[in-house]
Amino acid sequence: MKPHLVYSIGLIVIVAAAVGVWQRWPSTPPDWNVAELAILKSLSLESLPVLPKDPSNAVADNPLAAKFGRQLFFDTRLSANGEISCATCHQEERRFTDGLQKSQAIGVTDRHAPSIVGTAYSPWQFWDGRRDSQWAQALAPLEDPNEHGTSREQVVDLILNDAEYRAVYDKLFAGGRTELNVVFGNIGKSIAAFERTVMPSPSRFDDYVQAVVGGDTARQGELLSDDEKWGLRLFIGDANCMQCHNGPLFTNHEFHNTGVISFPGDVPDKARVAGVQEVLAAEFNCRSDYSDDPERQCAELEFARTGVELIGAFKTPSLRNLENTAPFMHKGQLATLADVLRHYNDAPDSMIGHNEAKPLNLSQRELRQLEQFLMTLAAPVVTPTT
Repeated sequence: MKPHLVYSIGLIVIVAAAVGVWQRWPSTPPDWNVAELAILKSLSLESLPVLPKDPSNAVADNPLAAKFGRQLFFDTRLSANGEISCATCHQEERRFTDGLQKSQAIGVTDRHAPSIVGTAYSPWQFWDGRRDSQWAQALAPLEDPNEHGTSREQVVDLILNDAEYRAVYDKLFAGGRTELNVVFGNIGKSIAAFERTVMPSPSRFDDYVQAVVGGDTARQGELLSDDEKWGLRLFIGDANCMQCHNGPLFTNHEFHNTGVISFPGDVPDKARVAGVQEVLAAEFNCRSDYSDDPERQCAELEFARTGVELIGAFKTPSLRNLENTAPFMHKGQLATLADVLRHYNDAPDSMIGHNEAKPLNLSQRELRQLEQFLMTLAAPVVTPTT
């Protein structure tokens, strides 16, 4: 082929590509259509339903229990060395995470500390869902040798022999029952009452949706840049994010294997396939003697999936309040949000089980726009008891 012909063909390809990009990326994003607007509304905090009751926890919505639970959440005496509290790994300034790959307390834990913001809406707790309530979850770290490293006897002894704590405990739990497991369970229920108050607040994205609904175009331009709007379009469209990250908390609270590599030196994590067996057999769960629900309404446990397809599957985290929460994934394997997006763009084979994700084939520009949109979900965390 003659050189000038090669040059001409190459020029045509470049021009065609440029035209394609121009057509896909006009100077400003188009208006939202009716179907797209419905999706935006479904993602807005305005669509977040009233927090469901927790029948297994009689003090779940008791303000005194929330105040008591907050004291317990920050009390380092609930540890073997007197230096570790729940807040060690769930730091308010980090949106209740700790900035580490694997959390460090008395020892090094097996996984990254997930945020507790909005987790009262989730039927499952921990990355593998091995507990079915916030109060049951709150008890597990107390006895974990790598976390608080204490025992239920030591924890109960503190509550019953600290005059201030004992007075509040007796007021909250009529009759002041002092059986070991009853008191221990009630401690978890108090901590859960505090954690139920930890919620996201409206972000720029939520304000933008309201501006779109209200037809305030000037306000829309003030709230989101064109690149952020394009990122939002990708999120609800070509990037396929809403397959797992849907609803006002940007999570379906389900478990998915997305092919995240194992932590260096660790064997592949079995995740949900082991977690579901643990929650079904847990000493403190919805069906246990320590649940406050006399009818033991435990549909989640009753219909929990237990198949081998859950191997390597982890709970979908919320995408709200991602700022200051790196690293990401269940063991902090991905250092930045850009790394996370590149991972999903490539969709590598899973080291264990099957990766549900498919390659996205997004351009570098699209990945940057998607990242910029995700940061519009940043907002202060609401903790009314503080």
